Amino acid sequence: MNTIRLTKLSVAIGLSIATASALASPQQFQSARSFAMGGTGVAIAHPADAAAKNPAMMAADQHEWSDDFGLILPSVNARFADEEETGDQIDDIQDTIDRFEELDKTSNPGEARQTAADLRRQLNEFDKDTVRVDVGLGLALALPTDSVSVGFFTNGRLRAAARGEFDEDDDQFLEDLETANVAELTAADLDRDLESRARILASSVAEVGLSLATSIELADESKLQLGVSPKYVQLRTFQYTETVAGFEDDDYDSDEYETNKSGFNLDLGAAYVFGSRDQWNAGLAVKNLIPMELDSAVSSDPRKNEQEYTLEIDPMVTAGIAHRSNHHVVTAELDLTKRKAFGYGDDTQWLALGAEFDAWRYAQLRVGVRHNLASNDDNDGIEEKTQYTAGLGVNLAGIRMDLGVLVSDTDKGAALEFGTAF
Repeated sequence: MNTIRLTKLSVAIGLSIATASALASPQQFQSARSFAMGGTGVAIAHPADAAAKNPAMMAADQHEWSDDFGLILPSVNARFADEEETGDQIDDIQDTIDRFEELDKTSNPGEARQTAADLRRQLNEFDKDTVRVDVGLGLALALPTDSVSVGFFTNGRLRAAARGEFDEDDDQFLEDLETANVAELTAADLDRDLESRARILASSVAEVGLSLATSIELADESKLQLGVSPKYVQLRTFQYTETVAGFEDDDYDSDEYETNKSGFNLDLGAAYVFGSRDQWNAGLAVKNLIPMELDSAVSSDPRKNEQEYTLEIDPMVTAGIAHRSNHHVVTAELDLTKRKAFGYGDDTQWLALGAEFDAWRYAQLRVGVRHNLASNDDNDGIEEKTQYTAGLGVNLAGIRMDLGVLVSDTDKGAALEFGTAF
């Protein structure tokens, strides 16, 4: 019965996300501190977070309580976007299909026709509506020294989206049912006749690597830090499309829907400390110096109407500047290059502001905002425009816990991290 299959579809979306979460997403990984400060970090990252934002910051001057050792174990963040309340629409469609299947068409032909009209309207409204989930998970270890600082990191990021596609033949089929006679209503078989589709599209990136950084004192007593992170990167894509009537919940994770590719890559970073009290810091990071790309799998079944998507990992350049003291950090950051979207979303190029207020190491209050300069109204999915963030850090007995939240017109998100530093 179709209502059961739609329930299976909802479950499969969640299961596909859980399966791919061990892989990752094209968006850069963020620590909970960075998450709460608008995604910033190029000029303010702590040693354990340096690999994710700017490897040079591992050798930068830090508070005395964080300049010898840093550990993130682990850091988790997630975002959810459902601009059109797609989940609620699926529930409503389930209810309508169930109602049509259970009706006695002989004694209630008028109600059956109205139910077909309701289903046609709902599927039309569901067409191209998108629900998206982002998940990130990371671990890091940093050992800053006066000569060469060393760090180890691994992280993964997932972006998974699901959307409905209303088939034109279903539109005509349901329109005909709105004026059908009793015999035609009784003969209608939604299992056999519905061709509307649901598509799950996911992209993922996982990486593991080593960071090296050193600090150079210049002639004017200012300081320059340089860092490099060689890493091993794995890309994956996942595309699964099935008709509502033909969906099978034990088939969505077949290898035929997935592609993968691995290779070595490189991140570079620099940071410059200046000012009468070294209160200013400028940072520049180049992520993924070697371009990589991976095409998605495409079904040979014409009913699925699949197209090939390309996951592109191009060099990403970000610059930032920060003013800091013992009790505050204020930073601004700009992506100098644009990140191409994979599938149903916006390209991104973030301009971000972040601030942190520190109460003698024991607690930190963080806020941030970032705006996507590349956002446009012609994107093929969920828009990403302006996001607002906030967070709290707590340090007790050497153990650190950081929390972060994110809100926008389309996204809701949260981050949690445990670690230590001394």
